[in-house]
Amino acid sequence: MNVVVVESPAKAKTINKYLGPGYKVLASFGHVRDLPAKDGSVLPDQDFEMLWEVDSASAKRMKDIADAVKASDGLILATDPDREGEAISWHVLDVLNKKRVLNGKPVKRVVFNAITKKAVLDAMAEPRDIDVPLVDAYLARRALDYLVGFNLSPVLWRKLPGARSAGRVQSVALRLVCDRETEIERFISEEYWNISALLKTPRGDEFEAKLVAANGKRLQARSVGNGEEAGKLKALLEGAAYVVDSVEAKPVKRNPGPPFTTSTLQQAASSKLGFSASRTMQIAQRLYEGVDIGGETVGLITYMRTDGVQMASEAIDAARHAIVDQFGERYMPEKARFYSTKAKNAQEAHEAIRPTDFNRSPDRVRKFLDADQIKLYDLIWKRGIASQMASAEIERTTAEITADNNGQKAGLRAVGSVIRFDGFIAAYTDQKEDGEQSDDAEEGGRLPEINARENLAKQKINSTQHFTEPPPRYSEATLIKKMEELGIGRPSTYAATLATLRDREYVTIDKRKLIPHSKGRLVTAFLESFFTKYVEYDFTADLEEKLDRISAGELNWKQVLRDFWKDFFAQIEDTKELRVTNVLDSLNESLAPLVFPKREDGSDPRICQVCGTGNLSLKLGKYGAFVGCSNYPECNYTRQLSSENGGEAEGGAQNEPKNLGTDPVTGEELTLRSGRFGPYIQRGDGKDAKRASLPKGWKPEDIDYEKAMALISLPRDIGKHPETGKMISSGIGRYGPFLLHDSGYANLESVEDVFSIGLNRAVTLIAEKANKAPGGRGTPAALKALGEHPDGGAITVRDGKYGPYVSWGKVNATLPRGKDPQTITVEEALALITAKAGKAPVAKGRAKPKAKAAAAEGKAAKTAAKPKAKAKAPAKTKKS
Repeated sequence: MNVVVVESPAKAKTINKYLGPGYKVLASFGHVRDLPAKDGSVLPDQDFEMLWEVDSASAKRMKDIADAVKASDGLILATDPDREGEAISWHVLDVLNKKRVLNGKPVKRVVFNAITKKAVLDAMAEPRDIDVPLVDAYLARRALDYLVGFNLSPVLWRKLPGARSAGRVQSVALRLVCDRETEIERFISEEYWNISALLKTPRGDEFEAKLVAANGKRLQARSVGNGEEAGKLKALLEGAAYVVDSVEAKPVKRNPGPPFTTSTLQQAASSKLGFSASRTMQIAQRLYEGVDIGGETVGLITYMRTDGVQMASEAIDAARHAIVDQFGERYMPEKARFYSTKAKNAQEAHEAIRPTDFNRSPDRVRKFLDADQIKLYDLIWKRGIASQMASAEIERTTAEITADNNGQKAGLRAVGSVIRFDGFIAAYTDQKEDGEQSDDAEEGGRLPEINARENLAKQKINSTQHFTEPPPRYSEATLIKKMEELGIGRPSTYAATLATLRDREYVTIDKRKLIPHSKGRLVTAFLESFFTKYVEYDFTADLEEKLDRISAGELNWKQVLRDFWKDFFAQIEDTKELRVTNVLDSLNESLAPLVFPKREDGSDPRICQVCGTGNLSLKLGKYGAFVGCSNYPECNYTRQLSSENGGEAEGGAQNEPKNLGTDPVTGEELTLRSGRFGPYIQRGDGKDAKRASLPKGWKPEDIDYEKAMALISLPRDIGKHPETGKMISSGIGRYGPFLLHDSGYANLESVEDVFSIGLNRAVTLIAEKANKAPGGRGTPAALKALGEHPDGGAITVRDGKYGPYVSWGKVNATLPRGKDPQTITVEEALALITAKAGKAPVAKGRAKPKAKAAAAEGKAAKTAAKPKAKAKAPAKTKKS
């Protein structure tokens, strides 16, 4: 009997069925050990020795594996086919060697790109040894990420209060978002005019032609820059005669794109389905590990962490057969298509993402999948099969026209296209993100019959004014695309990087666009000023290339770490000399559009408008940065940094209260004010004045007397409960709108419900919460069910007296401050439960790198802020 180790229990059950009774398949539940989330886990002084830790849950898993190996004939390591999977196999083997349970038994490594019987059996027939260079590349990456996170983050905490963390890839991705915001702020819009003519053929058909030349000069895009120039050209065309110079109909072939990689799947799922990168990967993980199809668990797609664009030869053959079956003979090209990637530093060791069986069309598996799964599978199937289909055949017609006005001549052009044969378009068409230029931007619809040398009749001349627009903000999809182009990060890191930026509140997402929060811009400006090299795109991409060369066996991983640490440690040491005034002076200049937005009256934005003499500057407080006056405490003007528009908070831009009316009960004035933490309503004056912050989504400019009175009067008494006789009230708390009754809480869906909900509905919500609670009255009902814990029992999200928390059995773990209970994932919940119960997170795929993202993307534990344990440089780099 041989022991086979895979990563997830779902795969273990399926693979055990494929292999039969001669094998025992056990799951490692992701990584079996990790670097402790504390300083000193990587030791530069000891040639980067790494101190690994096996937690209690992993220790139990490894004991089960070790016990099975003792009674086995051999060990087969079958973790995922990527760098992380290779590392997990290495960790398992290293732990087993230290336990001395192998005793010379054969150890083999196998990889399969899909969870199908054929893929698994084929892999078992071709075992190999662990890929040592691939493991070395993993160790180098972990050490680099750890050293950056646990040394750079404490610098941020000391020099930039309110900053959360920095990371090797995270900080560069954040810089991309912030640089784009700076571009938008500094963009100067330019005027331009488009001129076209509506013309009619002798047969009475109308079409539009655009002006492309005038008076012997070719007009480029946006070359007509003002109304006066546009008026002259329009006058020329108004009195001109029109003749067709030439008509050319040219056949054009459009070829399909390759099957999905991790990056292109995330982009397509974003633009077509509205899925975030993390949501896409979670769904893809389930499709890869397998779903129940008629009583059999079947993996529907190949491995989803890849930057390869090629499919296996047998998959290509299967796709070609499916094309004939689904679309017809004409849709299958004479020869199979082969692709190569254009992404920087791409590794094509694995297949593209494709269906494991092209005969399983979306319609055939629809009833076995949930709504999200079928959407993503449909996308993968269509893109995969389209990649092997015939080209689309398009006829592109171009008509060149001359306008002659008494010797003054102009050139116009009409372009149209028609699809003669749809080819691959019958299965899949790309969809552009907002702000991206479509390939068909210059092409119109089909033109009517137009013949050379015939005269055309002018119907109307159109002259329209336009203004250039700034570059669009990044979406998750376009940011991933940019990172891939620059060679920053790898397929398995994109989703985690974006999630970290959101969790750290460095970026917010509005209408799918990434908007840098003020704290994100502060961190980026700080790093650009004092750690310039480490947020440069080329430096990060070159480091990624070195990691790839390590995996190819071309570089020594320890030497790469030595070279990096020497300069990085020196830079960290230099920051000890930094004074906060130096930091603020630098940030004031680099973030001038954010800190000192232009004023409508043209006055100096750096002079305090309250006292008229003080200079405004960034200030650092316990909760982050704000703008304050140099005349403090005589002048107490403060203003928060705007997170969206780079300007001052509306409704309180000058910190001057806006009078909204008088409270009829107390006789005190109601005012709208802006403070360090945002706009708020205040009733009365002095330290005893009542204050209420504006709820999320409420804008200062929309606040009137009625809204202010409703807000300042909270909590609102709704009525007495018919059973208990106790008052039910509504309010807005730290975690959103709520109902309060007899010391128990029930969530409300929106802020508006706080002011409008009636007694009957309130009683119903309280009863529903009590009835749904598994423990009966007094046990909070589940806000969200996350699924089963690997050890059994449901994991739920609940709302308690002190806020929302995740619950599993008797273990309750409070959610981090600001975490939306509706967005928490099962991996995050497992990590919280682990921390509370002292047990390691276990989940399908790889739970630990997500749960312990400290070193991976700069999540430095609070212990790293303590001065007692600072990573030291090798002796040769220490300062004398």
